[in-house]
Amino acid sequence: MNNQFDDIPDISAEWYRDIVEFAGSTPHWFQKLAEVGTDGVLFVFAVLFLGAWWRARRRDDRTMALALLAPVAMVVAYVASEVIKTFIREDRPCRIVHDVVTIAQCPPLGDWSLPSNHSTLVAAAAAALVVAWRRTLPYVTVLAVLGAFSRVFVGVHFPHDVVAGILLGVIAAPLFMLAVSVPVTSLAGWARGLTALRVLLSDTRTDRSAPLHRR
Repeated sequence: MNNQFDDIPDISAEWYRDIVEFAGSTPHWFQKLAEVGTDGVLFVFAVLFLGAWWRARRRDDRTMALALLAPVAMVVAYVASEVIKTFIREDRPCRIVHDVVTIAQCPPLGDWSLPSNHSTLVAAAAAALVVAWRRTLPYVTVLAVLGAFSRVFVGVHFPHDVVAGILLGVIAAPLFMLAVSVPVTSLAGWARGLTALRVLLSDTRTDRSAPLHRR
């Protein structure tokens, strides 16, 4: 795919225009909220990663391994997204769709559009958290959908960029975690035996030989 508008699916271009025009009709405070929130959602996921780690200190080695792997899996998905972008080289919609005013500033030329990095990140973060802490499923799903949709709302991605990013994130992150979970679980068990790391990886007040709480 090159960066010509003819290569963009018609329905994606139409939805993009409709969403951006709707975004432009919303109150100014809401537009500012969307502009901040589209990046701020990543901060929320960072807090959730910390929560998963803190919770895992009181649980078994596999739970700790998955909690530690979750942010790594997000980064792995992001790297895959960046690599794919360099081959597809689709230009940003804010440069090739005319007569629209976007909320966010258009990224520079060479910052390609497909797949959406933000959508990959939020989807990968959500999927990784579900693997590590399945009770977060309803919350992280809503958060990921809002974060991904915001990329179209602020005008920097086509809908199909976002869908591609979501698919990449929800596939790549869990696959990576499951692929390396066994050796990382063994490593987590070994690290928990080190005095220097015990306070980071274990709750010393908890007897891990006792029955574990439900995930």
